[in-house]
Amino acid sequence: MLAIGTSGKLPTASRSLGATAKPTDAIISNTHPTKVTMPTSEAVLSGLQDTQHRHIWIVTGPAGCGKTTVATWLAGELGMQYLEGDDFHPASNRQKMSQNIPLTDVDRWDWLISLRDAAVTTQRNSPTTAGVVVTCSALKRKYRDVIRVAAYNDHDVRVHFLYLHASEQELLRRVEARKGHYMGVAMVRSQFESLEEPGLQEAKDVIACDCSGDIEEVSRVVLAKVQAELEADHEGRGLADGW
Repeated sequence: MLAIGTSGKLPTASRSLGATAKPTDAIISNTHPTKVTMPTSEAVLSGLQDTQHRHIWIVTGPAGCGKTTVATWLAGELGMQYLEGDDFHPASNRQKMSQNIPLTDVDRWDWLISLRDAAVTTQRNSPTTAGVVVTCSALKRKYRDVIRVAAYNDHDVRVHFLYLHASEQELLRRVEARKGHYMGVAMVRSQFESLEEPGLQEAKDVIACDCSGDIEEVSRVVLAKVQAELEADHEGRGLADGW
C-alpha cells in the first residue's frame, strides 16, 4: 500500500469554511472527513516515486472555495511542487478582475494554455511521479478540456480535477471577508453564472468535494482522495478502472 502524508499537521482553522453546500451531480461528494494515516517523509517520498504515471492535480472551483489553502497544504504534505494559477494571468486579465469585469473566453485561452504547459514542465522535472498541484478555477468544461490536452499529448500523464464546491451565499461571505484581494464580490456572482459543474460525463478525472466544512476536514478529505488515486496507480489498477 502507498501511504501518503508527511507532517500530519493541518493549518489551524480560525473560521469555518462554509455552510450547506450547493447540490451537485458531480461524481463524488464528500461531506465527512476520512481518517488518514501519515507516516514519515522518507517513507512517503519512496512510495511516491513508484506510481506508474505522472500526475497533475488541479484544485478547482469558484472564488472563495479554498483552492489556495487546500492546494498549498496538499502540496506540502505530498512533497510536491505547487503552481498558483492566478500567477499566470497576464496583467490585462488581472486589471479586468480587479475592476469586476468578467473575463471572456478569449482572455482565458492563453492563460489556460500557459498554465497547462507550466504544469507539464514542472511535473516532467519533478523528482516524484506523484505530481504537481495547481490551482485553477476551470469553471467550464471547455476550460477543463484545455488542461486535459496534457494527458492526450502524453499518455504517461494523468490529469485530475479536485472540485471544491459550496453554496454561492457561502462563497460570497468568504470573499467579502477578504482584505486586499483583487477578486471582488461581483466576480463571485459572475463565476457562478459561468460555472458548469462537472457531471457524470467527466467522472473519469473529477473528484468533487464539499468544502463546507472547516479547513481541517476539507484538507483531510482531499488528501484521502488523492491517496486513493495514487494507490490505484501504484498497484496498476488505474487503467483497468477506466482512467
